[in-house]
Amino acid sequence: CYDANAGLMHDSLRAQGLLPLTEPYTNAGYVAVGGGGETTVPAVLAVQGPTAVVDWVIIELRSASDASVVSASRCALLRRDGHVVEVDGTSPVSFSGSPEAPYTVVVRHRNHLGVATATAVDLSVNPMVNLITGPTFGTGATKNVGGQNVLWAGDTFMDGVLRYVGSANDRDPILLRVGGTTPNSSFSGYYPEDVNMDGRVRYVGAGNDRDPVLVNVGNLVPNSVRVEQLP
Repeated sequence: CYDANAGLMHDSLRAQGLLPLTEPYTNAGYVAVGGGGETTVPAVLAVQGPTAVVDWVIIELRSASDASVVSASRCALLRRDGHVVEVDGTSPVSFSGSPEAPYTVVVRHRNHLGVATATAVDLSVNPMVNLITGPTFGTGATKNVGGQNVLWAGDTFMDGVLRYVGSANDRDPILLRVGGTTPNSSFSGYYPEDVNMDGRVRYVGAGNDRDPVLVNVGNLVPNSVRVEQLP
């Protein structure tokens, strides 16, 4: 949902009143470590402009010695300006109870591939983690749009792989959401199949959610897959 011309993400879900007050990941099966169940209030979602909320994300602190191990995780709010903040919409994300130490920091979203810092970061020294222009773990972990690194969209299964065709592809759930026998239909709501996050799931036509999946796996090679680059 990043608009390179505006230099901001759009907040269509918030503007349409579709963002939930409680984080959506626990109900989707994500098991947080020390967190989960975070909530915000209507006043936070009423804020407009560059600091308006776009959606909920997951923040993970992973062990510096083994970045596959999640030491702590919790849900936070992503704003149009790219900042990830506390549930009050302004404060830095806090991990109370986590010891001061270097961590590999991971950001995950319900229908995008996640991203991690290239190395462990000492948050007591560098509390602001920059994943927009800073180095990230892996190869091709983010997509460059107008000089900014953004998350790869289209992971409707949140399984860490973008697929356009084949088993467990991310295109079929979009069709099923609008109605498998009525591909021209559209469906309004807060759903992972809403890849472009405009508040409506579409399989065909302008602004459909199927094309971004194809583009992001490589529209000349639809059999390709794009794998999430996390430790």
